[in-house]
Amino acid sequence: MDTLRIVGGRKLRGEITPQGAKNEALQILCAVLLTPDEVIIHNIPRIRDVLKLIELLEDLGVKVSPIDDHTYSFRADDVNVDYLGTKEYKKKAASLRGSIMVLGPLLARFGEAMIPKPGGDKIGRRRLDTHFLGFQRLGARFDFDADDKFFRIDAHHLKGTYMLLDEASVTGTANVVMASVLAEGTTTIYNAACEPYIQQLCHMLNRMGADISGIGSNLLQVTGVKELKGTEHTMLPDMIEIGSFIGLAAMTGSEITIKNARVDMLGMIPDVFKRLGIKMEFRGDDIHIPEQDHYEIETFIDGSIMTVADAPWPGFTPDLLSIVLVVATQAKGTVLIHQKMFESRLFFVDKLIDMGAQIILCDPHRANVIGLDKKVKLRGIQMSSPDIRAGVSLLIAALSAKGESLISNVNQIDRGYENIDGRLKALGAEIERVE
Repeated sequence: MDTLRIVGGRKLRGEITPQGAKNEALQILCAVLLTPDEVIIHNIPRIRDVLKLIELLEDLGVKVSPIDDHTYSFRADDVNVDYLGTKEYKKKAASLRGSIMVLGPLLARFGEAMIPKPGGDKIGRRRLDTHFLGFQRLGARFDFDADDKFFRIDAHHLKGTYMLLDEASVTGTANVVMASVLAEGTTTIYNAACEPYIQQLCHMLNRMGADISGIGSNLLQVTGVKELKGTEHTMLPDMIEIGSFIGLAAMTGSEITIKNARVDMLGMIPDVFKRLGIKMEFRGDDIHIPEQDHYEIETFIDGSIMTVADAPWPGFTPDLLSIVLVVATQAKGTVLIHQKMFESRLFFVDKLIDMGAQIILCDPHRANVIGLDKKVKLRGIQMSSPDIRAGVSLLIAALSAKGESLISNVNQIDRGYENIDGRLKALGAEIERVE
């Protein structure tokens, strides 16, 4: 297993281009199962989770042809549904949480699917109820084998209906939308997620011949059609990478330009970092973060301590709370981080405390961060990456710290960030990957 060795305290400089969006890729790639025609997808990130999902599609019989490093052609004209019953499928799907996204397309087009309980980050219980309840509302029947933890689903007679999702889940919304596009009649989905990634999926499906209205809102209406055609699609840049690079620039006092950031699709992400005192300039579609030796956290209008909390879109994405937390450790001022969705996502703060950060973990969902104003640098330590976002947060901390840090379990970071060590090295970071 690889380890990253980082010598911190260096200022970085240059331009960096964010990869394609991981969370969009996991649903867009599965949508190719909805048609036998060719689908061409651009800006695919070459990261572990995405490459494993492409491999799973190939195992299902999808013809995959790379056009260049980040563009692939897919043709699902000979899907082998029987593969779902194999031990190989069970093993691969269980190790990849994104495998849950094959269900909607398979149920819509073939009327059946099977899936083991998926894997993914160890950040607390991540419910699948939204997916399954949505399928059941459409008429799917479930059978769960508790011994082998395998779900078998029969959906040969899906019919449109009204449903109120129990939570505004991005993946749940995407799966239900994909299951609905070929169902009989009209499906109304209330409390739907409206993230840019869902908007991208819906626009892609409409280009394929689907009939989806209400895109960008919490109320989607899907009128079923007989079949879908092929299309071409370009994925958004990864907003989580963009937020990570903003935080990296601030923590290391570096001057960095983030290229082709699709600023119009970032929602309140730039505003949250501005509340931490981080300066940035928008130059067309690029974000320029100037060199900044100090940044100060704002307070609320009445002078009370700033709180940064996650919320469904257009609220602040939970995937960036770990980044905000680590950036706040070197700010001037105090901030309360409130992670509402996952009860274990803040447990990496013990490593930041070992590095010298002043953090009070109030409970599994809240952490109070007292900024050091860069008067006391963090110190390098040896640590392990617990999940994708915490891993990158620790990497940012290590790049700003005094001395050498070692981060093991780097495969967790590789699941979400493409060639992160190579791209940071190009900015001047002293970082290397060792066995």
